[in-house]
Amino acid sequence: MANETTNLQPHRHSHDCGHSGIFGERTELIFAILSGAFLGSSWIFAFFSTPSEYLLPVYILSYIFGGYYTLIESFSKLKLQQFEIDFLMLVAAIGAAVLGNWAEGALLLFLFSLSHALEHMAMGKARNAIESLASLAPDVALVRRNQQEIQVLIAELEIGDTVIVKPNERVAADGFVTKGQTSIDQSPITGESLPVEKSPVNDLQWAKDHESHLPFENRVFAGTINQQGAIEIRVTRLATETALARVVVMVNEAENQQSETQRFAQRFERVFVPVVLIFVTALLFAWVLISETAAESFYRAMAVLVAASPCALAISTPSAVLSGVARAARGGVLIKGGGPLEELGLIKSIAFDKTGTLTEGKPSVTDVVPVDGVSETELLITAVSVERLSDHPLAAALVRDSIDRLPAEMHPSSPSFPTAENLVSKTGQGVTATLNKKFISIGKSSFFSSITPSKDDQAFFDSVAELERQGRTVMAVKQDERFLGFIGLMDKPRVGAKETITKLRSIGIESMSMLSGDNQNVANAIAHSVGVNQAFGDLMPADKVEKIKRLQHDGPVGMVGDGVNDAPAMATADIGIAMGAAGSDVALETADIALMSDDLEKLPFAIGLSKMTKNIIIQNLWISLGMIGCLVPATLFGLQIGPAVILHEGSTFVVVLNALRLLGFNEKN
Repeated sequence: MANETTNLQPHRHSHDCGHSGIFGERTELIFAILSGAFLGSSWIFAFFSTPSEYLLPVYILSYIFGGYYTLIESFSKLKLQQFEIDFLMLVAAIGAAVLGNWAEGALLLFLFSLSHALEHMAMGKARNAIESLASLAPDVALVRRNQQEIQVLIAELEIGDTVIVKPNERVAADGFVTKGQTSIDQSPITGESLPVEKSPVNDLQWAKDHESHLPFENRVFAGTINQQGAIEIRVTRLATETALARVVVMVNEAENQQSETQRFAQRFERVFVPVVLIFVTALLFAWVLISETAAESFYRAMAVLVAASPCALAISTPSAVLSGVARAARGGVLIKGGGPLEELGLIKSIAFDKTGTLTEGKPSVTDVVPVDGVSETELLITAVSVERLSDHPLAAALVRDSIDRLPAEMHPSSPSFPTAENLVSKTGQGVTATLNKKFISIGKSSFFSSITPSKDDQAFFDSVAELERQGRTVMAVKQDERFLGFIGLMDKPRVGAKETITKLRSIGIESMSMLSGDNQNVANAIAHSVGVNQAFGDLMPADKVEKIKRLQHDGPVGMVGDGVNDAPAMATADIGIAMGAAGSDVALETADIALMSDDLEKLPFAIGLSKMTKNIIIQNLWISLGMIGCLVPATLFGLQIGPAVILHEGSTFVVVLNALRLLGFNEKN
């Protein structure tokens, strides 16, 4: 409420401050225990009828240790003209002392400080689950430079460096394997439970040019753990740009991105806290209207102040969000804030991209069909010369598999291999380029829809259509005004995709669609094999956006994709979900959620976690508001400060413990 005259702020626990002192990070807890020890001592002395003047120093010591951090936080906020619950609790304790109720004031400060200390420790457990990610990457790396092996700081690694990773060492940087074979534990980044086999790239130059499209068996990530084999990797990202670095930054940023429930709680507090203060001020003068002393009215006002303080309400949602985000990160799912965390569980339909999402994203050349008068070698050389300039996954697959079909002397690395120029990409359609002063066009049949086919061309398109009906993605190759032939590729459904679709349907996802740039026949074939409700093919990026908007008429929609062409649809959907740490940067930045393991089976886990988080938030709100609703009337009718403090601080700690249950979430919960 920075805009209001009193500048009264609802209570915010300082989880980031980590109170340090003479006993280190546990100083706050030790001070709280000392406060309780002196309070307990006073009770023992009182039991033996010790004169009150001898008890006063014991109470004062209890006040000092119990109120130390409360006093520090109160005055730090007062300098900013902010009144928080710490200050109000301090006022209540001082008021109790003024009235001679030292024991109740000491009890208030003891329980308040103990609750804060335990809360800081509990929330620290959730935060540590996130912060521990930052420590996964090693401090130094063994690098080969100028034929020498030297150790350099991670921050000094350069793109193109060769890093040597020995067995049982952590990988120092994102890159791809150039030498050696091994298996790597990727669980710190992707959440995968089993090590992943890694092997070197076949063509180093091609890998350098198409790094973003390399398969997972060639790629490694900083912070992962090498198993039994020594490997060499080529660095592809700076230390500040690795998948691990992005996860740490995005998860930390997620804490500041509020959900609708958080915003509701804040709006409620902005109205509730001033009302409470006005009400408490009025109670101070109750003695004017009813038969009681001013001291009795003051005491009741202090008790109501304690009862109405929304400590539990303030921490109920942030604690759940932090725990949920931390659990997701540990499970290989990056969730960018409380909003996506809550909203994911509300979606009723999901749209999937095809390539790289429902399929493996590793299409293979299945058919090479030249026209009469054109050899297979000529067709492949033309296609490879052009497509090697493109970074599209289909282009990468075409180049990779076509090389194996070419004669050894015609390898693309050969100086005699022709080089295409002036590549122009038509998103979702194809590419054009110049090769040996001839204009080359390569793309789907729709790419050539503007031409009027001759009799021979019509027969050509009929052959293409027949192959498309069989589920192939067909790339036609045209040189100037004549077709050279076509190349068919096929992408297999992702392992586990069908099971994931079944599981999503069982947890309440009513409708699942597939959006693809491939022809309708290919889309239908893949959709049928994995079990999605409907498939839409021949879609441009703008068409995917329109499909998402139509699906939204029936409720919130999630969009799952991995490429640049999926980004507009992901941004339009209520929840955008990116596939893999290896997904495109655009997709990852656009998405609300990222499945870091490139594993579609993580999606039901994320949705289940979202549903549990929402339930815990609702439970916490009921606990916090219910406690206020019970304590305020109780204190009005005589409940003393001591019991009110016990119940008030107990509810605060209960909501934190309830939120921490999310750290142990699994799909069976």
